[in-house]
Amino acid sequence: MSDDATEAIGTLTPAGAGWAARDLFDPGLTRSLAGVLPADAAEGDVVLTGPEATEAPFRDRLARVGTPRAAMYAIAGRHRLRPIYGAAVMREVDHHCADPGVDAPDLEDLEEVPFVTIDGPSTRDLDQAAFIARDGDGFLLRYALADPAHAVAPGSALFDEALRRGATYYLPGLAIPMLPHALSEGVVSLNEGQRRRAVVFDMHIDDAGACTSTTIRRARIRSRAQLTFGGVQRFLDGDAPLGCDEAEDSIRLLRPLGELLMAAARDREVIEYRRQETEVKIDGEEGLTFVVQLGGRTVVERYNEQLSLLCNVEGAKFLREHRNEPLVQAIFRVHPAPEPRRYDELRQMIEALVKRHRLDPSRWRWDPRAQSLGDYLSSLPSDGDHGRLAQAVHRQAVLVNVRSSFSPEAAGHFGVGAEVYARFSAPMREIVGIFLHKEVFEQLRGEPSGPQDDEALREAVVERANEAKQLQKKITKEANLVVLDRVFARDMAAADAPWRRGTVMGLTRSKVHVVLDDPAAVEVKVYLRPLEARLGRDLQRSDDRAALLDGEQELCRLGDAVEIRVIGRDGLRWDLDLRAQRDSDEKPA
Repeated sequence: MSDDATEAIGTLTPAGAGWAARDLFDPGLTRSLAGVLPADAAEGDVVLTGPEATEAPFRDRLARVGTPRAAMYAIAGRHRLRPIYGAAVMREVDHHCADPGVDAPDLEDLEEVPFVTIDGPSTRDLDQAAFIARDGDGFLLRYALADPAHAVAPGSALFDEALRRGATYYLPGLAIPMLPHALSEGVVSLNEGQRRRAVVFDMHIDDAGACTSTTIRRARIRSRAQLTFGGVQRFLDGDAPLGCDEAEDSIRLLRPLGELLMAAARDREVIEYRRQETEVKIDGEEGLTFVVQLGGRTVVERYNEQLSLLCNVEGAKFLREHRNEPLVQAIFRVHPAPEPRRYDELRQMIEALVKRHRLDPSRWRWDPRAQSLGDYLSSLPSDGDHGRLAQAVHRQAVLVNVRSSFSPEAAGHFGVGAEVYARFSAPMREIVGIFLHKEVFEQLRGEPSGPQDDEALREAVVERANEAKQLQKKITKEANLVVLDRVFARDMAAADAPWRRGTVMGLTRSKVHVVLDDPAAVEVKVYLRPLEARLGRDLQRSDDRAALLDGEQELCRLGDAVEIRVIGRDGLRWDLDLRAQRDSDEKPA
């Protein structure tokens, strides 16, 4: 641990007659502990201590050994995702908490505008607030974003640390924030009733859903209420009061504006997939619980998403307009369209599924000349066994896409149907947002904010931001594996391991991808080699990639309900058995 440290996180290890803490993020460092520890302290407990010293003071136990929370800290430790900050960073935080800059003379006073935030019920880092008014036949959307760039300036310890992290990372029961909580949940967050600095986009939207003009300014605002998606949904449905009289007229306009923007997105042939979004939460200290959203977002969440997307598109247009000027070093989020051959492969796979499942061609066949992919996917059933098949088709359609990435080059974003797109709307959770806010206001002021080499800095931001996206995917996968390990370990311990039902979502030459019903929406891989060893014969994927064949017979098809059961473990890989659960009297659907 460096001399800059204010606190340390480690795991308990015996040290003579007492205890020591082995640093979770630098296992080569171990400190003897001083002070009173819990009476039931055990080796492997995750603990918080004071800074490195001859005897570091014990401050708190963060997780008991062997619990899911301890497993999450272990994942964070492996990837050097430290939830705490050094002394230099915290000194700057203290300075900005004492003087958050809300009375700066360059801020426009928009405190009279009844902005509100709309988020999930547990959200604490509030970085977006909205106000909507009629503007002729269209709308005026004022969209306020938190302004951490004021405090997190290049050359500061805060910026260096935010760049090193790149983003906020999320694990079940553990978030590793890019910025310290005193900023991200405190003086920068757009908290209810508090005067805050904000970056405000004034966007004028016509009756066709097109944004006709945008003004960006730095302002001082005061959010009137911290609303939730569910609460706003109940208000719009007439089931409950909003709880904020000042914001009622604005929130009533969220529905017509949201519907208008969603219709414009459909006109651009933006595809809305039925994604299985799995959130893993820690249930108390001893268990992990899966919380699943399967097409379960409220309409208000989709409206709110449209406001954020529009803000990001308009910010990207500003960057594109000024990208050749010396004060602007732009960063775009680019997403190339899939290659035409990938669509043809998808069409052929759907055709194979129609034949193998004996489906009604008039309902299930996709003709790209007559119907967009988005319209086709939205027409598929959402429940029953054919709902499983539709979910598998959606999954295969998602796989047609290529990855998006951050880039200094202006290019289209296929996923949102935009000519250009940038990430302005999450500045407390992404280093890109902080950098882009800075670039915009340097251009508007006509002068740089410091002596830094912004072109070199942009390269560093792009590199780290892309790495952060991939790292979040990696740690999410590791967290899900912790849950699977616990589930399958319990199954193995049973006298007769249970069969678990799921849906075949994909077939490769070496494995079958199955998404389980319980734990819901969790994906497992059934490897063919051990399955073939048990059967005593080879299995192969069909040429049309729609079925797994046992000789001439179909063992399972894409979209089938199947059952899997844990048989054993081979290193880090679980050995799973698989059997089909097909209806015996299938009829065309």
